Amino acid sequence: MEKEIFKYDNVTTRNFLVATVVWGVIAFLVGLTAAIQLFYPDLNLDLPWLTFGRLRALHTNGAIFAFVGNAIFAGVYHSMQRLLKTRMASDLLSKIHFIGWQLIIVSAVITLPMGFTSSKEYAELEWPIDIAIALVWVIFGINMFWTILKRRERHLYVAIWFYIATFVTVAVLHIVNNIELPVSAFKSYSVFAGVQDALVQWWYGHNAVAFFLTTPVLGLMYYFLPKAAERPVYSYRLSIIHFWALIFIYIWAGPHHLLYTALPDWAQSLGTVFSIMLIFPSWGGMINGLLTLRGAWDRVRDSAVLKFFVVAISAYGMATLEGPLLSLKNLNAIAHYTDWIPAHVHIGTLGWNGFLIFGMIYWLLPRLYQTSLYSEKLANWHFFIGTLGIVFWALPMYVAGFTQSMMWKQFNPDGSLLYGNFLETVTQIIPMYMLRAFGGLLYLAGATLLVINVVLTIKSGSLLRNEEASAPALAKRYQKEKGEYWHRWIERRPVTLLFWSTVVILIGGAVEIIPTMKIDANVPKLEAVKPYTPLELAGRDLYIREGCNACHSQMVRPFRSETARYGEYSKAGEFVYDHPFLWGSKRTGPDLHRVGGKYLNSWHYYHMKDPTIMSPGSIMPRYGWLLTNALDFESIRPKIEAMITLGVPYTAEEAEHADAIALEQAQKIAENLNKDENIEVLPENEIVALIAYLQRLGTDIKTVE
Repeated sequence: MEKEIFKYDNVTTRNFLVATVVWGVIAFLVGLTAAIQLFYPDLNLDLPWLTFGRLRALHTNGAIFAFVGNAIFAGVYHSMQRLLKTRMASDLLSKIHFIGWQLIIVSAVITLPMGFTSSKEYAELEWPIDIAIALVWVIFGINMFWTILKRRERHLYVAIWFYIATFVTVAVLHIVNNIELPVSAFKSYSVFAGVQDALVQWWYGHNAVAFFLTTPVLGLMYYFLPKAAERPVYSYRLSIIHFWALIFIYIWAGPHHLLYTALPDWAQSLGTVFSIMLIFPSWGGMINGLLTLRGAWDRVRDSAVLKFFVVAISAYGMATLEGPLLSLKNLNAIAHYTDWIPAHVHIGTLGWNGFLIFGMIYWLLPRLYQTSLYSEKLANWHFFIGTLGIVFWALPMYVAGFTQSMMWKQFNPDGSLLYGNFLETVTQIIPMYMLRAFGGLLYLAGATLLVINVVLTIKSGSLLRNEEASAPALAKRYQKEKGEYWHRWIERRPVTLLFWSTVVILIGGAVEIIPTMKIDANVPKLEAVKPYTPLELAGRDLYIREGCNACHSQMVRPFRSETARYGEYSKAGEFVYDHPFLWGSKRTGPDLHRVGGKYLNSWHYYHMKDPTIMSPGSIMPRYGWLLTNALDFESIRPKIEAMITLGVPYTAEEAEHADAIALEQAQKIAENLNKDENIEVLPENEIVALIAYLQRLGTDIKTVE
């Protein structure tokens, strides 16, 4: 059969690869800065855009979408062309995809430090950027499917299955979780509230890890590991089980992030059951990866690329065992809200994602530039330093997590809390935070060696912009062959594969989310719970802007230790007007759901001015600008009107006079504050609105008791 001559596009792959390296270093640097701030808060420099609450979102988005995201696209564009024996369908769409994705990242770098955030974990970007993400993602999907349809290879290799599932699932997750009602150019409210918002967010949050940090990276593993090892994938049938079981089970597991919260028990139980089931397909993928190296282990000793791959796959196995185990209620009761969780997450991000990407870069770059890697020795040094970085990052955080949980739960013989002051548990683990930062520094140092190796490799070669290849034209693309294995039939039909992947991932989400939309049946309202006043709503938005939910939860769980420390446990009906929910995922500081009325207004004022005044040894940053910034009272009315649209029972009169109602409450709080001779505050200052919100938290339920 006569072969057709065509050329692969290496420019797009190169562009995404370089972006991976650049944004990776930036994301690691921001993460290191945030880590240092947790034991040296003066590094915030009293600047609003450098506080931990704002940088933490920048770091997570940078690591996930800039570093891993660009690496995924680099690997997909390279592997897909070769697996399908064709150039990408449209060079123009490839360019638009690359430029659009970088502009989205730049917009995140600008808006997140400015405080423009929806507060949802891994989905903090505001609505205009959310729309841009959806559009760029669709452009990527069109180019991908167009390329698949014009392929010269009859069957779709396993990596392509994972790419297809990634595209459809990320699209569904992103769109549903970011259904928002815009209030202004950079402010919106989630259409979901309280319990529903929490479930939707962690359906998204868990599966952002599953379908952005796992399934596409597994696709890269299935392509680049056999290439680097020069060995075929260990088991084709195991890869089939791995794929279908993983994408079906993963989508159900989100509720395990909400154990012991106000989420209905049936949803929590579903999350736990499916999380445990996840061990089997996940470890099936790990086994398939490691056994692909059978007969090639002697090469691992000499190859930095294979070293990175081996540790990456091992880290994947560790993280996907630990995650399901953490969904067991007895372990979750110990680990949740502690530093154990960041340790678990970073085994996955630093080990699985980071190391697989590093190995891919070292393997791919010399082939793009028609040269050899500048220094294999430097790559090996990167491997060893990076591995030490992971160890020094994770182990101290495990110790810190155990320490926090045990101290939180200790009682004196008389029944009182042994460590009644939450700050005691913070100061105890500061040495662990220092070791964590040292681990981050090592990881960044390894990445710096990568940069040196990349730059010098590029200088030593020349980019093969259009790589010539040949393959026979594809005939009888969909015809079934006698005795053919059933799954081969699906592999020839990308639209069928897309359809069933979509069905499989929608089942779990629909079963869990749809029932919680029935408020009266699943989330009973409490008569005493009323909407926030206009000023309290404005204060809540300031709380969100400063990223306070990154360190403080608002969810008292039904544990003796928590009710003794914070008060009555949280009820689902208390959050029906919370757009968005603010339950948090980490307690660097104490829970705030019952903080209303606990302290004087002046205490909050001094605490925000300088936390060490009220809490010596605190690692919380200073928020001096809140004391002088003027609140935009004119923006309150559109917010109330948006809440009315979302079903919050404000009256038309409250909306019309929202600014006047807010000012009246602000004047009372300012008057109370100014009774302290050391305080001079105006009703218009932002601190007044924030205090109004904090003093409201958790007070409605007291009228029911």
